[in-house]
Amino acid sequence: MSISTQYKKPDFKSSDLVDKVNIMDINFINLSKQDLLEEHLYPQLLSEEKCFIVTANPEIVMRAREDINYKGNVELADYVVPDGAGVVLASKILKRPIEERIAGFDLMLDLLEFANVQKLSCYLFGAKDYVNERAVLEIKRRYPNLNIVGSEHGYSPHADKIVAEQIKLLQPDIILVALGSPAQENWITDNLHQFAKGVFMGVGGSFDVLAGEVKRAPAIWIKLNMEWLYRLLKQPFRWKRILKAIEFMLRIVLRKF
Repeated sequence: MSISTQYKKPDFKSSDLVDKVNIMDINFINLSKQDLLEEHLYPQLLSEEKCFIVTANPEIVMRAREDINYKGNVELADYVVPDGAGVVLASKILKRPIEERIAGFDLMLDLLEFANVQKLSCYLFGAKDYVNERAVLEIKRRYPNLNIVGSEHGYSPHADKIVAEQIKLLQPDIILVALGSPAQENWITDNLHQFAKGVFMGVGGSFDVLAGEVKRAPAIWIKLNMEWLYRLLKQPFRWKRILKAIEFMLRIVLRKF
């Protein structure tokens, strides 16, 4: 991917002008991944703005429907990204088609690649201790010019307070939080006010993929929007999560008809 190095700080909060599609009371951005990066996230990184990204799939939408506090936290995000084929399909059913599904894992890698080119910094919070360590090593291997200023796994005592203090001190440009939903979004919204800058993003199980603990679906499965089925076949214990996605689609159809 070609990355431009010339970005100017916008005179306004650029996320306020993004077209959005409301799906079950969650406002998803309606942008291509490239436009999101080039027009919003890259400039915000270079101008040291603070922003919060939620990568939301049907399961997260359903959780927000059931948990009013969590819904409030999701609504505080600058960008709610449609990470899930079900969200895109729902937008088409509702006659407000979302331009593109934006996989959270891919968006994370694009941010890291840009940060590598620009020699920016990153902090990794979450996952098991050995997974976090392996993810750090893999990111260092892929992006040698990226400065990983700190990391903390998600199971250490008082991790919430430790990480908040480190981020305030180190002021990383990108903060990846891999606590799973709703914990990662709740942690970000509870602590965001303390920090002067940074792109904060909940990344779910992305550290497990980077660490080699979990294999991502082959490209053809992703292209066909069948990544969910690949995960289910590899991890049958996820079946309850698939039921939430089915309930999501049923509710969308009921809302339409």
